Amino acid sequence: MSEATPPTLKRNIGLVALTLFGIGDILGAGVYGLIGKAANEMGNAVWLAFLMSMIAAGLTGLSYASLGSRFPRAGGAAYVTFRAYRLPFLSYVVGLAVLASGLTSMATAARVFGGYLNGMFPALPPLAIAVGFSLLIAGIVFRGIRESLMANGVCTLIEVSGLFLVIVVGLPYIGDVNYLDATTAANLSGDITVALVLTGAVLTFYSFVGFEDMLNVAEEVKEPHKTLPRALLMALVIASIIYMTIAVVAVSVLSPAVLGASGQPLVDVVAKAAPWFPSSAFSLIALFAVANTALLNFLMGSRLLYGMANQGLVPSALARIHAGRQTPHVAIVAVWAIFFVLILSGDISSLARSTSVLLLCCFVLVNIALVVLKIREKSAGNHFDVPVIVPILGALVCLAMLSQAKAPEAITATAILAGIVGLYFVVRPSREAIEKIE
Repeated sequence: MSEATPPTLKRNIGLVALTLFGIGDILGAGVYGLIGKAANEMGNAVWLAFLMSMIAAGLTGLSYASLGSRFPRAGGAAYVTFRAYRLPFLSYVVGLAVLASGLTSMATAARVFGGYLNGMFPALPPLAIAVGFSLLIAGIVFRGIRESLMANGVCTLIEVSGLFLVIVVGLPYIGDVNYLDATTAANLSGDITVALVLTGAVLTFYSFVGFEDMLNVAEEVKEPHKTLPRALLMALVIASIIYMTIAVVAVSVLSPAVLGASGQPLVDVVAKAAPWFPSSAFSLIALFAVANTALLNFLMGSRLLYGMANQGLVPSALARIHAGRQTPHVAIVAVWAIFFVLILSGDISSLARSTSVLLLCCFVLVNIALVVLKIREKSAGNHFDVPVIVPILGALVCLAMLSQAKAPEAITATAILAGIVGLYFVVRPSREAIEKIE
């Protein structure tokens, strides 16, 4: 009698569904919370920071598209790293660094949430709101996957409607300012330099976080060698157009100084451009958008820790399941504890930059991994391919942005990486377990 064929994931995600998944994953707390901080650094030329971020994300996205087409399986950056370098330690660090970027993203979202709710209720301290928000998100994730996904669906619809509202009410203001004027309190000359654009791009790159997650669902995509690269690039282009349009609209309606000083920048943009629209209503829209980012990352983080505990990659206690709710409650508590510490560790600019620094480091390795694989492994001829110059340029652009990282976010990112390295030597995971990182 032959052995039963092991079950596999069903390929039922088409081009439209995967593109929408990518757009929904990319859009979120970044633009709602960071447009003011970015404008404070870049002035009216803030759109250039988003453009540079788009170029970095686009080049790396092409590399991801090629890798996803070559290896249409779950595992993402960790699997690709192991395939190229054959170094279990490096693959482990990359896998957990991606998880850590999700945690810093959650902390950023919590601080943004605090700023927006403080705008509605000034008596409530933003930091206290952020901590309370983290407990609320943890409670939803602990409650169950069904409740979490229902909340995600509602939040996604609301957040996208908010971005389109900003664009529609702000369109009449476009053309009223010089979009190449980078004058700010820190740049009185208004000159646009490469260093200035790269510094701004490290901050705005946080807004593009999410496109890399599309590689993790590759095993469930129909004709992944065609669908994955098309969907990934379409999602990046659409999100980029939305971001740059909002950047232009925001500085057209309000000055960079006003945007930079605001705890709820897009609420203030709508308040001026459409005074008839209740500010409290848009604040609620922004809160849903920010909550969605934190919810998705918390859900991903808790499940990833649970799965890694089952594989022997992190302490086994994290694999425990709550008898009543049937959720990984120990992993949820662990994620919340890190979430809480990161909330206290810095403002949204520093946290967002820390997220960017972690991902940019991973993206350098992924781009170089594609170069290695193109040289070492023969092309199968049935996948999406890019010239070797694409991943080389992707790695160089990511390195250029990393060179402009500031001390606070570099320290935070280094501390996180040091913790991952320490965990590796404590747990001592097997090579076989690292190969299966998903």
